[in-house]
Amino acid sequence: MLCNIYTCSFYKSNIYQKRHQILSIARKRKITEKKRTFASQLNCRTMAGIYIHIPFCKTRCIYCDFYSTTRSELKSRYIHALCKELQMRKEYLRGEPVETVYFGGGTPSQLAEEDFREVFETIRKYYGMEHCREITLEANPDDLTPDYIAMLRTLPFNRLSMGIQTFNESILKVLQRRHTARQAIEAFQNCRAAGFQNISIDLMYGLPGETLSTWQQDLDQALLLHPEHLSAYHLIYEEDTVLWKLREQHKVEEADEDLSVSLFSTLIDRLTSEGYDHYEISNFSLPGLYSRHNSSYWTEKKYLGCGPSAHSYNGVSRQWNVASLDTYIKGISAGTPVFEIEELDLYTRYNDFVITRIRTEWGMPLSKLRDEFGEKLYDYCLRMAAPHLKQGTLELVNDILKLTRKGIFISDGIMSDMLWTD
Repeated sequence: MLCNIYTCSFYKSNIYQKRHQILSIARKRKITEKKRTFASQLNCRTMAGIYIHIPFCKTRCIYCDFYSTTRSELKSRYIHALCKELQMRKEYLRGEPVETVYFGGGTPSQLAEEDFREVFETIRKYYGMEHCREITLEANPDDLTPDYIAMLRTLPFNRLSMGIQTFNESILKVLQRRHTARQAIEAFQNCRAAGFQNISIDLMYGLPGETLSTWQQDLDQALLLHPEHLSAYHLIYEEDTVLWKLREQHKVEEADEDLSVSLFSTLIDRLTSEGYDHYEISNFSLPGLYSRHNSSYWTEKKYLGCGPSAHSYNGVSRQWNVASLDTYIKGISAGTPVFEIEELDLYTRYNDFVITRIRTEWGMPLSKLRDEFGEKLYDYCLRMAAPHLKQGTLELVNDILKLTRKGIFISDGIMSDMLWTD
């Protein structure tokens, strides 16, 4: 099973969703079995993050199933509602210093300077920004004109994440991306020239018409830019997207498993040989330049998510806003935000711990596992991990349980074995 190859990072594919996907695998395995038998480089201070969801896009990508809208006429009303939500939820993080702020989407680079300033002023007023170490903006290359980049330099952003996906012109057209390869390269170079010293780029692989050769060319071009960080995700054919329908109509063909494995292997080999740390299944960075915001999702730090579909975590529960712009604005305006909440019991927290920790190079510290979840779950986890240790897909180093290179390719299956299921 190669489920991990298809995994999106947690700031977009939330932990709640991922847990249920892995639990589904685990329960199916347990049912089958019944039928058969009948630490760390991370900053550990108590800090928090804020995620700001900007749902606006000029056009929707044919593969995207994240919540977004093309109704740009609602931007002003939305920004006011967003700032009101930030104010209403000022106690959510319980006074913990905010270390990271992340503008995701959607397409955050669709906002104007006055929109950003209104949001930053609200964050500064109700949360403070004196402890912020990383403030990220997701951006599309075609939005990053020299004037727009110059404007961004007047704002607190110190990190950019560019959604390039591929440098292959024909595949960009198939995906109906708005930028060209040349625009992506020039946008990156212009951001660097303007003074941005921490730039991440997103690539996708397993794309329609892609070969190992074209993927190697994408990696060659990406490395010529020398980004501080690179995220790479296998294309997912999400149900009800345009891409899904094209596949159902046999107009595009999904990459087979052998090619997917070759693409992922090439990705790991090439980036690690160039000095990048493979610090999470889909993420690579130059030493010390991992995404602090995304890493907070994998290390149980608290985070507040504002905007439609945004998720939050405060240590005892997770909650997520309604995935509807109209309903979101109406609820916030009336002072009755629309959201769902999940209280986390011991076993749910244990499952989240497994899913988030094991996917990183920092692994799962067994002392923390025992201290937080007790001997019963500690013993259970080691018992379920034992076959994978024997097979060489997990390793135990200095009391930390980690995936091996071999294990990365079947990480979802490994996680599912270690999850607690009723």
